[in-house]
Amino acid sequence: MKQQEESKNPVIYVDNRETKSGIMKDLADFGALPEPNQLKVGDYVCSDRVCIERKTVSDFLQSMFNNRLFEQLNGLVNSFEKPVMIIEGNQELLFSGRGVHANAVRGILSAIAIDFRIPIIWTRNTRETAAQVFWIAKREQFPEKREICVRASKKIRSPAQQQEFLVAGLPNVNSKLSKRLLRQFKTAKRVFSAKEEMLMKVEGIGKEKARRIFETLNSEYNDGEEAGG
Repeated sequence: MKQQEESKNPVIYVDNRETKSGIMKDLADFGALPEPNQLKVGDYVCSDRVCIERKTVSDFLQSMFNNRLFEQLNGLVNSFEKPVMIIEGNQELLFSGRGVHANAVRGILSAIAIDFRIPIIWTRNTRETAAQVFWIAKREQFPEKREICVRASKKIRSPAQQQEFLVAGLPNVNSKLSKRLLRQFKTAKRVFSAKEEMLMKVEGIGKEKARRIFETLNSEYNDGEEAGG
């Protein structure tokens, strides 16, 4: 820690799945002290309040199809005060790849920026991503004098926020839908107890989304450990 303070080399926790990207080497080249970790949320932790989710263009599009994107976004906003998303690669391919309509992509980007309040930074390649991550971490850890931790916890200021975060953990439910559900059902318990047809009465929740929410809440838990012995 003393060496870090003297040289002002920021420590950056890097998710183990990101170690093959080559970004750790680039971070070290820039002067960072990258440390691999098993992160539950995000890819790069820069301080106790900043966590970065990195997605290549192809990964971003894939996560739109398998619904992983919104689960990751919920995890970010529920865990860190200042989450950031980096989208890496050719922007043109984001709007023309995999047969996805450009307006669908624009809608998702709008939801990230407005509903989730997560800023989006565009980079062209891994080297540029590393430079951006480095400067965010350096700004956080030295001028701001913020510490770094693997598990951050966003401060919840009110019971209403706690309820919103709880409901926002449901499949395909963002902060906007979370508020609509709570306004309709009044309590989180009633949201979780609602039948599919009742969920569908909330604006923005169709048949498929209602089915996924109901199945998630009512399916028996199975993490596979018992079957594996």
